[in-house]
Amino acid sequence: MPSRISDAFRAHPVDLHPNHPDFTSLQELPDSYKWTHQFEDFPSTPVFDSSRVSEPVPVIDLNDPNALQLIGHACRSWGVFQVINHGIPTSILQQTESTGKTLFSLPLEQKLKASRSPDAVSGYGLARISPFFSKLMWYEGFTVFGSPLGHFRQIWPRDYTKHCDVIEEYEKEMKKLAAKLVWLMLGSLGIAKEDVDWAGPNGDFADASSASQLNYYPACPDPDKAMGLAAHTDSTILTILYQNSISGLQVMKEGVGWVTVPPIPGGLVVNVGDLLHILSNGLYPSVLHRAMVNRTKNRISIACLYGPPANVQISPLPKLVSPSQPPLYRAITWSEYLGTKAKYFNKALSIISSPQKGLADVNDHNNSVKVG
Repeated sequence: MPSRISDAFRAHPVDLHPNHPDFTSLQELPDSYKWTHQFEDFPSTPVFDSSRVSEPVPVIDLNDPNALQLIGHACRSWGVFQVINHGIPTSILQQTESTGKTLFSLPLEQKLKASRSPDAVSGYGLARISPFFSKLMWYEGFTVFGSPLGHFRQIWPRDYTKHCDVIEEYEKEMKKLAAKLVWLMLGSLGIAKEDVDWAGPNGDFADASSASQLNYYPACPDPDKAMGLAAHTDSTILTILYQNSISGLQVMKEGVGWVTVPPIPGGLVVNVGDLLHILSNGLYPSVLHRAMVNRTKNRISIACLYGPPANVQISPLPKLVSPSQPPLYRAITWSEYLGTKAKYFNKALSIISSPQKGLADVNDHNNSVKVG
């Protein structure tokens, strides 16, 4: 059983198509990128613009005295919300985006110097979910887990220091915000600091794990047939996403379909991850989401992927369990869950639920896969 986050990735190496394309040289969409069946999994769920949905994705002011209740409602009904007045300086977000733009605009051969190996967490490459789909995604990514120094020194031999400083400042601020959001989300369920022993003596989740994910979606010659990032849930407690001013993120709203999450000035998107789904005993569902591309604009988004210490056992919180509401999931560490997700993808939550349901979903998984 993997004991660290890095061990989970080593135990489940992923072949990420080493022949990475140079998107700037592609004037037409290759067949390998044509998602002719991109809606196959959800044939009855059309795409809705948020302006056409009676209840759009909630936008919550963290200075609002009712923020805790509003967050609880958003987590139950959407699994995602946007926050404003979150305390992250705009300058930090803009500088991090600038580092991302500088990185992704480098020549391909330069970026490949920091390629992520199949069994590693950090580095440049395609999405780790790629092997679950028969078509390729119009996407490049760069993951930072721990210090970016090694990879950044390979990419920018002379001025890596300033880019390292930007990412490290971003990570420090995001971890503080993530801890605040976790307590708001758990607090809305009636969970207090003494109910979460791994929060640490000060309740600040000092030993929590996090990664920074820089995402790049180049302008695409045929966006209606391409996919930026295919539908998935996050293997986190929560994810905080900065998407600046270019739209692309969509979330699945039960009974409605795919809903676009519009960028708002100064706003950050917060979505429930699989581990909060487990902690809440299914009350707060992890949200299925994807990223679309467009014809004329390059899009960059930056995500903070936030989770517990690698070896902490995550299970439904005792306050949320009763004889009438038994635990829906067994205890599992984040490292172990990442291994399960690497093997079963979006079936992972079902795999760690009741034995009968888990076995049925394993069979379903083995009889399905690859879409595109």
